[in-house]
Amino acid sequence: MEWLFGWHPVREALRARRRAIESLRLREGGHHGDELGRLATALDLPVETLEATAFDAMVPAGVPSQGVALRVGAIPEFGWEALVANGSPGGRCVVALDGVEDPQNAGAIARAADGAGASGLLLTTRRAPPLSAALSRASAGAIEHLPVARVPNLGRALESLKSQGFWVLGADSGEGEDLFSSADRVWQGDLVLVLGSEGQGLRAGIASKLDFRVKIPMAGAVESLNVAAAGALFLYEWRRRQA
Repeated sequence: MEWLFGWHPVREALRARRRAIESLRLREGGHHGDELGRLATALDLPVETLEATAFDAMVPAGVPSQGVALRVGAIPEFGWEALVANGSPGGRCVVALDGVEDPQNAGAIARAADGAGASGLLLTTRRAPPLSAALSRASAGAIEHLPVARVPNLGRALESLKSQGFWVLGADSGEGEDLFSSADRVWQGDLVLVLGSEGQGLRAGIASKLDFRVKIPMAGAVESLNVAAAGALFLYEWRRRQA
């Protein structure tokens, strides 16, 4: 069990009901108690209001709490098959992260993926962040809803998804079709969007699994965007092409 702090992560954990939830604590005089209290009541969850000094003492330094704390278990993780089962065939998008280890980036990507209607997030056992409270905060609670699968070997998982009819599209800053002028066929059907790490990008073994490479056109001096910003652009371009 761990403490989850902050309005959005706590609210979304209560709404999603995917974790084991033990108790809710509120800071006396806070402004978010009513809605959270109603959600807690619906779950038969104990709610405790602490005086400001006692509540502040339980919050780690540097963590924004907004006067709310939730005692929770882990977010459930699945195999890649669970992502295939989520969504309608022909319109699914799975986001796979290859070496994205920063929870801030992974959380921001999860937020964009949930907002765009992606089927889920595919992570590796190594070189990927745990589904921690920090990641939930970075995703503004989106990770509480978005299905997450974790696999020991991303290359094999991509091959398995291809056998299920998914195209594999890689975000590549160096080569590939222009994101905005790429052919519609790139975006049709079930899709896996693979995002690589900030420094290394996609590993060679993962790049060899791609059906398409797409890049973001850059008009300024820098060569690429932050992986979370790039992921949001790709996801919403995918969403736009589905209209």
